[in-house]
Amino acid sequence: MADDKKTLKNDAAGEIDAALVRSLADILNDTDLTKIEVERGDLKIKVKREVTVAAAPIHYAPQPAAAPVAPASAPAPTSMPSDPATIVARAGEEVKSPMVGTAYLQASPEAPAFVKPGDKVKKGQTLLIVEAMKTMNPIQAPRDGVVSEILVGDAQPVEFGEPLVLLEA
Repeated sequence: MADDKKTLKNDAAGEIDAALVRSLADILNDTDLTKIEVERGDLKIKVKREVTVAAAPIHYAPQPAAAPVAPASAPAPTSMPSDPATIVARAGEEVKSPMVGTAYLQASPEAPAFVKPGDKVKKGQTLLIVEAMKTMNPIQAPRDGVVSEILVGDAQPVEFGEPLVLLEA
C-alpha cells in the first residue's frame, strides 16, 4: 500500500479506495467470513484471510487452574463438586474446545448469549466462541440437539479438549 494515501494505484482500473479495502478487512476480522468480493463496474476487489486451526499439543501437562475473574454482570461458571461421591454422570454429547483460549458466551458484553440451557440448536449453529491469539473462533454444534448445560463461564480460560457445552438429542 502507498504511504498513508487514501487511494492505491491499479494500472488496469485507475485508483482503488484504500479505506474500502481496510473496511472489508475489518468486516472479515469481525465476522466468520473468510472472503469478500466487491465489484464496481470493471473494478473487482477480493479480500480474504486464511483460517488456521490450532493443533493439539503433543504432550500435555495440566497445571493448577486459577479461579477465573469474571465481570460482575457475567454468570458464575459452573463449579464441579469436590466430593467424588456427588459427581453425577452427564447424559449427552460434550462439545469440547478444539484449542486453548478464552471462552465467550456472547458476541459482545451487551449482546445476548448465543445459546442457553434448553435451547434447540441446529448442526453448525454457533454455541459460543473461543478467542485464541486475538482470533475469535466460533464453536459450532456438531449436530441438531438441545443444549442441556453450559459447562464454562463467560470470559473463562479453557484448555484443549475441555468440555464446553452438553448437547442432548
